[in-house]
Amino acid sequence: MSNVVVVGGGAAGMMAAIAAAEQGHCVTLMEQNEKLGKKIYITGKGRCNVTNACETDKLFENIVSNPKFLYSAFYDYTNVQVMDMLKEAGCSLKIERGERVFPVSDHASDIIAALERTLKQKGVIIRLGTVVKDILAENDHVTGVKLKNNQKVDADAVVIATGGLSYPTTGATGDGYRMAEALGHTVKECIPALVPMEIAEEWCKDLQGLSLKNVTLTMLCGKKQIYQGFGEMLFTHFGISGPLVLSASSYYGRCKDKSQVSVTVDLKPALSEEQLDKRILRDFEQNLNKQFKNVIGSLYPAKLTPVMIELSGIDGDKKIHEITKEERKRLLAVTKQLTMKVSGLRDFHEAIITQGGIHVKEINPSTMESKLVNGLYFAGEILDLDALTGGFNLQIAWSTGHLAGSSIDG
Repeated sequence: MSNVVVVGGGAAGMMAAIAAAEQGHCVTLMEQNEKLGKKIYITGKGRCNVTNACETDKLFENIVSNPKFLYSAFYDYTNVQVMDMLKEAGCSLKIERGERVFPVSDHASDIIAALERTLKQKGVIIRLGTVVKDILAENDHVTGVKLKNNQKVDADAVVIATGGLSYPTTGATGDGYRMAEALGHTVKECIPALVPMEIAEEWCKDLQGLSLKNVTLTMLCGKKQIYQGFGEMLFTHFGISGPLVLSASSYYGRCKDKSQVSVTVDLKPALSEEQLDKRILRDFEQNLNKQFKNVIGSLYPAKLTPVMIELSGIDGDKKIHEITKEERKRLLAVTKQLTMKVSGLRDFHEAIITQGGIHVKEINPSTMESKLVNGLYFAGEILDLDALTGGFNLQIAWSTGHLAGSSIDG
């Protein structure tokens, strides 16, 4: 039996503690906050999208950074096992659109309660309000941790599961990165991910509050497409948000020259350019003597109509029969490719997750153990791993946490 310290009481840390205790180790879970799972409380708008019930190969398709690294973790502890564990711990689950899994109650607190029951049942010692300052090591082997009050706690193995930088109000400080760097680990640049985008165009602000459904959003780096998705988006006072935009933001880092990033929105993806042109012509032919501004309302939501008039370059007072073929083609183009320049991402206060973190080449993917320091393990968001929305990021936490905890020797 080994003494194991898990640093961080979020999803990955709780799972690592449970798995290590199941191996017969004496486990202490240290959390700086006054309660466990503080970030879990706010995931899925407080409902907690706990995982995704898709086939395992689909999990990999939704991982943005380093999917191959997760092969052992995802097969060691699958989404089905996560669901079974929570059900056994007394939390009933349901599956919604897109295979997203939620507690039946729609309360994230039920997920945390189930995990707390399991931790206590396994005999894990939980120390809340406990800030770990440093990981102690000698001769490239972990010896324990040093707390903020300078108390030293001996350990044969330490799991760092301190999370990333997103939602600092939940206690995300980046301390885990600092502690890992002190032991020789490399931290890849951390940027916000699954986060709203800021848009340069002023007209974007006029659309604040407008939600668009069933549109296709494409993100470009110069002329190169780096993301495309279909779904829902929202205009805000600073730019754009919503599920489509959050997913696109995870690919923002793939463009080295950020001044070249733009997004285009196809407002009518169900229609080809030819079909849309026929639809516009039909509308025009039925309203030849009406003003342009009074005819195109059938194509767009009311709030969007003035912006589309402006972007098409067609005088709103112009009679339909006066509109040229060239002008009609401009309207068609802006409808199929409503283009916006991305001036940046919102910060970590609004980011669901952190992209970047501990370089995975320095971690053994079969055990989550450091290749540099024996007895040091990593799990969850602190690693350079991230995924799209839909429960995939929490599955990374559960799987890497379980693999780390169950791999500890002794």
